[in-house]
Amino acid sequence: MVERRWSVLIVAACVAWGLLSACGRNTASPNNEERSKAPDSSAVESQATPPDTRPVVVTFGDSLTAGVAGRSYPDDLQDLLDQHGLKYRVDNQGVSGDTSTDGLARIDNVIAEHPALVILEFGGNDGLRGTPIEATRKNLEEMMDRLKAAKVPTVLLGITLPPNYGVDYVKPFTEMYPALAKQYGLKFMPFLLQHVYNMPGMMQPDGIHPSGAGNRIVAQDVFTLIGPLLAARR
Repeated sequence: MVERRWSVLIVAACVAWGLLSACGRNTASPNNEERSKAPDSSAVESQATPPDTRPVVVTFGDSLTAGVAGRSYPDDLQDLLDQHGLKYRVDNQGVSGDTSTDGLARIDNVIAEHPALVILEFGGNDGLRGTPIEATRKNLEEMMDRLKAAKVPTVLLGITLPPNYGVDYVKPFTEMYPALAKQYGLKFMPFLLQHVYNMPGMMQPDGIHPSGAGNRIVAQDVFTLIGPLLAARR
């Protein structure tokens, strides 16, 4: 009799242990059906953020375009476009330290975006390094040739150099931009920093790059240049 009771207790214990194990498995991991019903966070995010289908304006250049501290002029340019109801997206493809050679190496990435407009700004770093003007001009011509072949509208932003580089270098360097604009029939700005250079509070301590306040003025100058072009396209 004792042996029979002992056997019954063992069987009951085994049954109870089996039920507990089964419950533990169910709470630890959902079955395949439950997993398939779980929402896909990436799908939810893509539904919540529709793609930006606005035409693209590419700002293409060196650190004067990329910005070195705080907001860049393309950031402020985007605000101006929005404020004037011009539905374009500014894509800042400025890279600090880039020369015209680097720009030429990246031009195909710009064309691949099929932009509505390219704002081209290169040459400053070439000049600061004393690169032969003929080499800089050749690179700029090649970039503009490729943009023209791709039927991408372009505007040109000019730059100049400090006078200590010598008149024999600074003068032909500065004259290169209006000559290129005339050669390719482009709208252009002779000197990107024309309203901020050497102005109190408008430049960074390095004397080369605009401050936040300076970039807002630069953006306004660029907007004045391109606004009519974008309005006409609209």
